[in-house]
Parts: sequence; structure tokens; C-alpha cells
Amino acid sequence: MTPAPLQATAQAQPNIALVKYWGKRDAALNLPAAGSLSITLDALHTRTSVCFDASLAADDIVLNGERDAAQARKVGTFLDLFRARAGVTTRAHIESRNDFPTGAGLASSASGFAALAVAADRALGLGLDAAYLSALARRGSGSAARSIFGGFVEMAAGVRGDGEDARATPLLAADAWPLEVVIAITTRAKKSISSSAGMQASQRTSPYYRDWVATVPHDLDAARAAVQARDFDKLADVSEASCLAMHAVMLATRPGLIYWNGATLDCIQCIRSLQMMGTGVFYTVDAGPQVKAVCLPDAVPRVRGALQNISGVEEVLVSGLGEGARVVEDATACT
Repeated sequence: MTPAPLQATAQAQPNIALVKYWGKRDAALNLPAAGSLSITLDALHTRTSVCFDASLAADDIVLNGERDAAQARKVGTFLDLFRARAGVTTRAHIESRNDFPTGAGLASSASGFAALAVAADRALGLGLDAAYLSALARRGSGSAARSIFGGFVEMAAGVRGDGEDARATPLLAADAWPLEVVIAITTRAKKSISSSAGMQASQRTSPYYRDWVATVPHDLDAARAAVQARDFDKLADVSEASCLAMHAVMLATRPGLIYWNGATLDCIQCIRSLQMMGTGVFYTVDAGPQVKAVCLPDAVPRVRGALQNISGVEEVLVSGLGEGARVVEDATACT
């Protein structure tokens, strides 16, 4: 008799790096060249269902209602890591949906692979702990290792060749320092150069790349101390410096990587003006055009109002800090 299909559904949220990750020491294992520090959001979600079914001849992946052959190959390779641990070869049907723009600089790959890792673990009954799931999630997307956890999270670059020590750990719970993030979406279009391709180009051609990697440990120490002390000004200083340093590496890449648009820069200038007026806010921008304004809670209305009035801003979202990836539904048969 054919065994019953196994299914689970998990949810994860994207995370925003305050001390940035850009570059890999091992592309095959997706090992970061340096550590990073992030906050996990609660208002943006990826929900992923995995169904392992012996009747399937190949993995079937549906993302936001569409099938993508390239994405299917990547997801299938990622699922092989879980199948190997479970001692099975069963193919799977995966349905994943984001309630925010995908591939547009809002860390959809982080939440996507974190949710997939948690769902696959539950569906196959592996019972892996969060630390190990973080190391596995990293194999799908470097930043996914951080979305396994909520609140403030630190990612270690690790030193081992097998990558087992390149994983994230929780630093501070979301409710221990309830900051908020105002997100200015300046376009919903998918970026033309992926983060992975951009990192490879920067490592090959940017004259600033080595210096960038060398500065990260100091930034991590400063950011970690700021989080532990709940020192907003210190966290603002190191976060903005890390953001600009990463984009300097990108700009110096050949050809230059310019992920920003005009509205991105206008948002940054707006936030700087708000800072001069004493508003508790700082900015960070990942490999994309969206601006994330990290705020003290009482600053949110002013920041949101200011960013909404900038030409080119399509939408403004507000998010608190959220929890890590988790199972939201179990089942014993595919639907």
C-alpha cells in the first residue's frame, strides 16, 4: 500500500538586516563572508505548504500562483537536504504565497526559505531544533537563517568548512524592545539583478569589498551592545553606516549595482530631515529600492506621514517586530 502523503504549512516573516550581509565565503554552501544582525518583522508574511506525495514523479512548486522552472530546481535541491535526513526520495508539491512584493528588496527569499524549512521538517517528522533549521535555511537563502527566529537576531559567519557553525541565534525578543518599522515601497517590480548575482559581482570586481568585510565584526560588536543596552542612537549610527558601506561596495562594482531609484534617495533625505528635528528614526536599505525607517513607537505617525507625501512612494507599510518561523497547520494528506 502506498504510504499516505505528509503535509505541513508554516509561516515566516522577512527580516531586515541592520548590520548587513553582502558576500559569501563559500557559494556552494551559501556561507556568508561576515556576520549580520537583523530584526524580524510581523506585518509581512510568507505562508508555505509542503506535501510529500509518493505519486509525484517530480517536485511541483507554485509561488504566488505561478510555476517557475528555475525556482523549482532551486527549491527541489533545497528539499533534498531534508529528504536525505529523512531517508526518503519522495517528491513534494509546494505552494507558497507572499502578502508583499516578491523579489523586490523586501527579503522575500528569507521568509520563503525559512517557512519552507519549518514546513518540510514537520511534514517529514524530523524534529530538528531551531539552530539546526537555521543552518539548513541558510542553504536556500543566506538571510533565511535569521528568519527562523523572531525579534533581534544575530547571524554568525562561522569558520568551519562544512558550514555547521554558520547559523543564527536570537539576541533579544521582539517585546523586549518594541521598535517599529515604516516601509516605503517605491516600486513593486522585481529587481533586475538578484542579490546572489550582485554579491558574486561585488566579490569579483569591487575594490571596496575586502575592506567592507573587514569592518563588519566591529559593526556587529557595536550593534549588539546597542541592542542589549536599548540604545537607539547608537543602533541608528551603526545601522546607517553599515547600509551606506554596503551600497558603496555595490556602486563600485563593475558594472555598478544601483538598486535605488529617485524615490529611495528622497526617502533617505526625508528621514535625515526628521532626525534633525529630533524624531526617533533611522533608515536602512537592502539590495532593492525600498526604504525601511526603523522608529521609536511614538515617531511612527510623523514618519509615516512624511514618507507618504514623497513622490514615487507607492505605498507605506508599518510593522512591529515579530516572531520566528513556525508551523501553522498539520495534515496527513494533500489537499
